[in-house]
Amino acid sequence: MGKYVERAVKVFLNTGTRFPRTFIWAMGMVKLAAATANMELGLLDERRGRAIVEVARELAEGKYDDRILVDVFQTGSGTGINMNVNEVIAEEASRRAGVDVHPNDHVNMSQSSNDVVPTAIRLAALKEAETVLEALDHMINALRAKAEEYRDAVKPGRTHLRDALPVTLGQELEAYADALEKDREFLKAAMEAVREVPLGGTAVGTGLNAHPDYPQKAVETLARESGISVKPARSRFRAMRLLTDLSMLSAAYRAIAVDLWRLGEDLRLMYSGPSTGIAEIDMPQEVPGSSMMPGKVNPVTIEAAMQAATQVMGLDDAVSRAGLLGEFELSMGIPMTGYNLIVMATLLREALVKTADLAVSRIKADTERMQSLAERSQALVTVLAPIIGYEKAAELSKLMAAGKPIKEALAELGFSRDEIEAMLDLKKLTRPGIPARELKKG
Repeated sequence: MGKYVERAVKVFLNTGTRFPRTFIWAMGMVKLAAATANMELGLLDERRGRAIVEVARELAEGKYDDRILVDVFQTGSGTGINMNVNEVIAEEASRRAGVDVHPNDHVNMSQSSNDVVPTAIRLAALKEAETVLEALDHMINALRAKAEEYRDAVKPGRTHLRDALPVTLGQELEAYADALEKDREFLKAAMEAVREVPLGGTAVGTGLNAHPDYPQKAVETLARESGISVKPARSRFRAMRLLTDLSMLSAAYRAIAVDLWRLGEDLRLMYSGPSTGIAEIDMPQEVPGSSMMPGKVNPVTIEAAMQAATQVMGLDDAVSRAGLLGEFELSMGIPMTGYNLIVMATLLREALVKTADLAVSRIKADTERMQSLAERSQALVTVLAPIIGYEKAAELSKLMAAGKPIKEALAELGFSRDEIEAMLDLKKLTRPGIPARELKKG
């Protein structure tokens, strides 16, 4: 343990909250890029520089994770994690090079915690966001496949949890596919803002104690080595003192979480039953739902995903508040913001993929029950009133309220079988048009 870390762990919080693998990877990439740029500019000798690059790469790959000891809840600038990394690299690089490699003079050359850690959290956030995009695509494809399968499966619409005009199951599922497609666009836009990194700004954004060409060289190396398309911030001052771009990313995650939560709630309601609920769909489950009630099956994956979505919404609030921390040239919520964004991405990725594979893709609609429920919906009186007239529509409503199926009720009111079938073509009622006018023309 280095001298700084030995002292720091005593004054930082000791919650056991450690930096995730992706963040340590990002720190290794930043240190590698910085050393490479400093060597190219003749500021760092090859012997030390090559050793730093080699060890930084190993750190990025996970070799020294057990030596990253500082808590996430530390100094707001991230100096703790920066110095922890510097000391680990310096110690190992000294052995490799056979000369002293200093954590500040060499590993941290042309850098400050104030530009290194804000760069690393953006790099890590982008890497994780790419996986969320993949998970979104997976869910969108699953929803669209089921939407196509049940494009003509008529069911009752519900507003305020009360009967409404008929829709198809396909229309409901396509709505969620479209919502997540919009969320995907939002996420990609936020990612573009996050691609601007402040590496080279050093302590306050001026670039003092760094070569004028260092920022461009370091960021180019960072992009090449990490495989993540990052670029020098248009304003390093902005990217060091404000985390608004990361709040945008968090907000995109919140939007995904909200839509995922709503999808889960609708699926749970349609799955409710089997005897006393809506019971419009089945979704085979992997595990028993109860330790006491034999044969009980619960939507466990959906419930887990909804909890994850709830956690994401809470973390988004924390990220927003972290963006308020700090004054003048520096944000003071950097480590927590980086940590939360990685956790949010992890939760969403897992929730989206599991919900797609274990819930959406397994939907089996009870089309007969959905059709029957749709035909019993009193909302159909709204459609029939212009056709059969107000007085008969009122009588129809009373008969249906007493529990009589709509077709029987219409027959009792004197309509023929052919007239009833023409009026109750429910598929037509799920498409644009004016049924009363069409029937009168016929």
